[in-house]
Amino acid sequence: MTRATRAVVSLSALQHNLDVARRAAPHSRHMAIIKANAYGHGLLPIARALHNADAFGVATVDEAISLREGGIPQPIVLLEGFSSAEELHLLRAYNLQSVIHEPNQIKLLERHTGKAVTVWLKLDTGMHRLGFVPGQCSGIMHRLVACENVEQPIKVMTHLSCADDRKSDVTTRQIAAFKVATSICPELHHSVANSAGILGWPETHYDWVRPGIMLYGVSPFTDSQGKDHDLQPVMSLHSHLISVKSLRAGDKVGYGGSWSAPKDMSMGVVAIGYGDGYPRHAKPGTPVLVNQQRASLIGRVSMDMITVDLSQCPDAKIGDPVLLWGKDLPVETIATHADTIAYALLCGVTQRVKYEYQG
Repeated sequence: MTRATRAVVSLSALQHNLDVARRAAPHSRHMAIIKANAYGHGLLPIARALHNADAFGVATVDEAISLREGGIPQPIVLLEGFSSAEELHLLRAYNLQSVIHEPNQIKLLERHTGKAVTVWLKLDTGMHRLGFVPGQCSGIMHRLVACENVEQPIKVMTHLSCADDRKSDVTTRQIAAFKVATSICPELHHSVANSAGILGWPETHYDWVRPGIMLYGVSPFTDSQGKDHDLQPVMSLHSHLISVKSLRAGDKVGYGGSWSAPKDMSMGVVAIGYGDGYPRHAKPGTPVLVNQQRASLIGRVSMDMITVDLSQCPDAKIGDPVLLWGKDLPVETIATHADTIAYALLCGVTQRVKYEYQG
């Protein structure tokens, strides 16, 4: 029997969301972030659909090579850069660009001659993850300018740590630190804004912006959902009922018997579980849509199945469609019920789920 789970990916919604980003930052170039298999949506199909993006950002050399071998012509930026001479060789062979965030990368560039590489100097203005502290900018810039293996001019970037909270003053401090550090090179291309920066912090709209989660229809903010920003969900996750049965008051459902029926009621079993990427820790009460009617999770999520309360779906029957998240059920809502974030749910859809691309 063919498994019922499928992820439907709307490429027209994806294009719409890039248009939203362009309208928000109309004077910037847009580097579409498609790392982690395009946030779980499929690396090559998403890159091909975003044919009008100005560049792509990925995390690994393997992702970048997959794009090049798949015929993607745009600039491709390795956001984590390279870490060995072998990776530097691949950068040159596949015409890739690299973020420079630590001294060993500069040493590799200085030691291994060859085709000049386009680089993005990363400054750590407050994330405290990757990058040089602002006080190092002048010295590092001098070395990169002097290196014959570096394509000129150099680009400069930073990453915002708290832009998802529009009330936080951390972003303001990061912007100020970036301005001071880059005052020595005002003529260079700069990049600060992620999705939250694009939608909530216009002062971060430098030469380049880097839309990520917003491309997939998800709000980058902690206090809103994608629809609040005219974003359209790109992925909808579907399955169907494989069993409908009656429960008596007090019947326990699922592993551990942690959930008991409060009354006589109807229950459905849906062919999806954490083996497909549905969140293991989703709580009872997490909404699903059965025949476009709201139902709710009961019992624990299993590897292959979930159980749902059909009290509000009296006509439900085996084979009826079930929506786990999508247009009428935001993935942000499911993430809240599972104590996680939408990023994790989208990236967590597993290989046994069939993908369908539309639009």
